[in-house]
Amino acid sequence: MIDRTGLILEIFGERAATAEGRLQVELAHLDYQAGRLVRSWTHLERQRGGFGFLGGPGETQIEADRRMIRDRMAKIRRELDQVKRTRSLHRDRRQRAPWPVVALVGYTNAGKSTLFNALTGETVFAENLLFATLDPTMREIRLPGFDKVILSDTVGFVSDLPTELIAAFRATLEEVASADLLVHVRNVAHPDSEAQREDVDDVLASLGLAEEGAPPRIEAWNKVDLLDGEERDRLLEEASRRDNVVPISAISGEGLDDLRHRMAESLRTGEQVHQIRLSTTDGSRIAWLHARGEVLDQQVDDDAMELSVRLSPDNWARFQALGDPAETAQ
Repeated sequence: MIDRTGLILEIFGERAATAEGRLQVELAHLDYQAGRLVRSWTHLERQRGGFGFLGGPGETQIEADRRMIRDRMAKIRRELDQVKRTRSLHRDRRQRAPWPVVALVGYTNAGKSTLFNALTGETVFAENLLFATLDPTMREIRLPGFDKVILSDTVGFVSDLPTELIAAFRATLEEVASADLLVHVRNVAHPDSEAQREDVDDVLASLGLAEEGAPPRIEAWNKVDLLDGEERDRLLEEASRRDNVVPISAISGEGLDDLRHRMAESLRTGEQVHQIRLSTTDGSRIAWLHARGEVLDQQVDDDAMELSVRLSPDNWARFQALGDPAETAQ
C-alpha cells in the first residue's frame, strides 16, 4: 500500500532528468524509508515480543539498516553540497553579468513549461503530467529594452509537499530566491485555482520570498482560452484592475506580448539616474552600463568619462560589486 508521499516520490523519481535531480529524489526516498523502517520493525517487535535487556529480535537488523541509510544520505548530502556550491558560483557569475534573471513559478501543471517554450522558442518537455519539470532549465530571451534576459523554468509546487521533498529540493528552489523577478503562472481554468495560488504563496514564503527585499512578482493568468464567455469576461475585467496580473494563453499566444512588456516594466521598478565617472580605459564597466542600464548621456573629459545612467536598485548594487566607481551625484 503506497501513501501520498510515496506516490509523489515515485513520480519525482520518474521525472528526474539530471544527476542532481536524481540525487535529490534518492535523498528524499531514503528519508522517507528511514521513517517507515522504524515503524515496520516496531510492529515486528510487538508481534514477537522482546527479550528483556537484550532488546527485540529486530533491533540488530534495524540498526544495520538505519546505519546504511544514514551513510548513504550523508554521501548524497555531500554531493548535493558540491552541487550547491557550483550553483552558487554560477549565480554569483550571473549577478556580475549584465543580465537579469526571471523565474517561472507555479503549481504543478499550471503551464510553466509551455509558457517557457512560447517565450524562448525552445521545446522543453511540457506535458499534462504532474511534476513534468524537476530540474531547473535556463534559456535567454529578449524583452523590450533588454537585449538579454535569463528565463528559468522551475519545479512545480503542490499542496502539503512532504517535508522530505522540501528539504531535498531546497537547492533547486534556491534558483527562485536569486531571481530578479518571479512570474507566478496560474491555471485560472482550474476549479481550485485560488487554493493553488495560496499553496504557491506558502512555499515562496517558506523560502523567505514574501518579505521586504524579495524580488517583485507578477501573475500570468494562464489558460484563458479554456474559459467560456461569461467567466472569461469576469476574469479579464478583474485582471484589468490589477497592475501585477496579465491574462495569457501559452498555447495560443494570447497576451504574451503584454506579458513581455509587464516583465520588462517590473525589472525596471525603482530605477534611478546615477552620475558615474570612469576611466576611458575601463571598457568592461562602460559596456556593462550600456548593456544593463539606460545610458542617458556620456561626456569625455581627458582620460575620464562621465556617464548619466538609469539603473534599477539591483543593477546599481551589482555595478558597485564590480569595483568602486566614483558616483558624483544621483
